[in-house]
Parts: sequence; structure tokens; C-alpha cells
Amino acid sequence: MRSIRAAAVGAVTMSLALAASACGGGSSGGGSNDSPKTLTYWASNQGASIAVDKKVLQPELDKFEKQTGIKVKLEVVPWSDLLNRILTATTSGQGPDVLNIGNTWSASLQATGALLPWDAQHLDTIGGKDRFVDSALGSTGAEGQDPAAIPLYSMAYALYYNKEIFAAAGIDKPPATWDELVADGRKIKAKGASVLGAEGANVSENIHHVFVFAKQHGADFFTADGRPDFTAGNVVAAVKQYVDLMAKDKVIPTGDAEYAQNQSVSDFAKGEQAMLLWQSAAANLKSQGMSEDTYGIAPVPVRSGTPGTGTGINSMVAGINIAVFKNSDNLDGATEFVKFMTSDEEQTILNKAYTSIPPVRNAQEDAAFNTPANAVLRDTLTKSAAALPQVAAESQFETVVGTAVKELFADAAAGRAVTTDSVRAALEKAQQQMPAK
Repeated sequence: MRSIRAAAVGAVTMSLALAASACGGGSSGGGSNDSPKTLTYWASNQGASIAVDKKVLQPELDKFEKQTGIKVKLEVVPWSDLLNRILTATTSGQGPDVLNIGNTWSASLQATGALLPWDAQHLDTIGGKDRFVDSALGSTGAEGQDPAAIPLYSMAYALYYNKEIFAAAGIDKPPATWDELVADGRKIKAKGASVLGAEGANVSENIHHVFVFAKQHGADFFTADGRPDFTAGNVVAAVKQYVDLMAKDKVIPTGDAEYAQNQSVSDFAKGEQAMLLWQSAAANLKSQGMSEDTYGIAPVPVRSGTPGTGTGINSMVAGINIAVFKNSDNLDGATEFVKFMTSDEEQTILNKAYTSIPPVRNAQEDAAFNTPANAVLRDTLTKSAAALPQVAAESQFETVVGTAVKELFADAAAGRAVTTDSVRAALEKAQQQMPAK
């Protein structure tokens, strides 16, 4: 579903600019215009199907109605439609009261002016900002502005590795650095196995990974005042290091340059490759019949040392935020619903169901989030994850840089040289496609 979300981001790049002047928000199709005791909620598709989401969410919505008297009319929106639906709502003024958004969209949607700003007063109504993990709050809107949304479900990248393939290659622990991963890859290939999966044609996955590599090189894709800076030397080095996992180090198969629909996850689940870099993959792997005993989970490698802040960043802050259209006819009810969904109790219930990590500190203390696998994800989010750039042009950034990396992978797969100059040229082309600040 994250692959589909990436396609939606690219398809509506121009629509964000059109939406910037819209009033946005409101209720439609039986929303709170019918009654102040009714809310319309657009939930993102988090489970294996829309039917699964309804099964997870409806008992909680019934609980909210029993507590408050407010009925919530639920629509689970597929990722392929969600961003287009939201943007249409911002321009038409006809939308839900409450909605889920991909957290990387926060600043772009904030720029439309349609979402309720969560100022200090509004944050106090849901228990204050200190209830939330700092990294999750970092993906709620542009720096220096009130958050445009509230963290709901958090996810992080990890390294999943096949225990049997590792044992057959004589490897007794997962790699902690990229050099170790490349060295392990040689041993794994010598035994005839594939090493590391990637989604080379998926612009969203590409962005997530090169963002992490850039952080590990001490780089950002934007200057402090929000201007694109894609051709800085350490940015170029970071992108080249990622693509070189295929072009030079030969640990990513050339066929993965064409992957864009989670095929690398399927390859790993079938035991056809030794390692996978993915965000909160347990539910996905289980749905494909892979036993938890078959694989281990470890932090994503770093260049040296151990994961942490600064150059030890090893994941983007992945996840879902919950937002309110500011011209809802039932702002008090909408705010109360956000308070309910982000309560300690609901955070535990919902994140258990979706095998995600609660962005609420107290909920993270539940035993379910302290298993060895979940502890890796939780610790990554707490200690070594960073939010993607919170700028209005974030969706354009994902599209143009993710596409540049896709084309570089295509070069690598075709045997064309991937050089510092070719990487810089690809990033310069991407920067030229960004809107003027």
C-alpha cells in the first residue's frame, strides 16, 4: 500500500499548488451537517484489506459513541485514492470532519490552509504535546508552525534477515554497518543466494532510503531556509552509496531495478533473498505465510558506530497522522475524537491490531511493544529516526528525487556506469523541476 501511496503523491503534485488558496474542510455525504452529534471520518487503509480495517475500527467507534453520544460515520479510503480525495476536499470545501494522512504529507497539506492548526490550546485538550514521541511530532508540519496533524500510528525501517540463509553462509549476526553488509553479501552470494531486496522503481521507497543515507553523510536535501540543495557533495555521495549497492557492490539484484509493487517483500517472504529493508514488515510477512521464527530483525546499518542521532540516523519517521478539517461543523466533536483515538487505551488497541508502534509514550510501555522485534522499531523511532523534510514542496521532492534514483537504478541494471558526475547530473535535473520557493 505504500507503493500505491507514492503513486498518488506523484499524481497530484500540481494539485497542491491549486489547493493552497482554498478554504478547505467541512462535512459531506452525511457528515456533521446532518447533526452536531455526527462526525465523518476518512481512515487510511492500514490492514490487509478495507474489510479488515472496518473490523478493527468499528468497535472502537462504537465505544466512542457510547462514551460521548457522537456517532462516527467511517469510510476507509484506499491509498490509491486518499491524497486525491483530500485535495479535492480542500478545493471544494466538502470533506470529512476527521481524516488520516500519510505523515510525509503534513507540510504540503498544511500549506493548503484547510487543516486545523493544533495550537497550544488545542493540544492541551488532548493531553499536551509531551504525550507524544518527539520524532513523531517532527512529522506533523513545517517547523515553526503549529502542527497540522497529530501522530496516530508510527512505523520505522528495520533490517529483516533470513536466519537459515545466514547460518548456511556462516554468518552469526546481522550486519551493523554497510561495509559489514557488503562483506556478508559476498558470503551469501558464494552460497548461491540473493542478498538484499529493493524497490528500485518505487519513488517513495527510493526517497526513504536516500534520505537516510544523506543523514548518515551529514547532509540534508534542503537548506535551513527550505531551498532545495540536491547537488551538495555529501548529498551526491549519499545517493551514489545507495545506488552502488546494485551498481558497484552487487548486493541488490539488477532485476530489483524494476520492482515497484513490494516484490522484494514477497521475495524475502518466499526465502529467496537474505535481507530486506522495510518499515514494520511483520504483518506483511505473516500474511504471506512467513513464520516469525524464520527471520530476525535488526536496526538498519549505519556507516560506522551504532544508530543514534546525527549521522547515526537509520530510518525516516514513517507513519500515519490524524487531522481535522478546520471548517468542520463540529470542531469540538472532532477534537474529542482525536483525543479518543490518541488516548493511551486506544493507542494500545489500534497499534497492536496494525503491528505499528504507538507514537504516544505511555502506550509504548505495553508488553506488546516490547517484544524483541517491536523493541527494535520502538527504539529506532525514539533514538535514531528523523522526519522527512517538512516543507510545502515535500511531495514534489519525493517525486523528482525518487524518480532520479529510479533512473540511476535503471542505469545500474543496464550496465551503464553510475559515477559521481552522473549522480550529480540526475540530482541537478531533479532540482530544476522543483518549484521556486
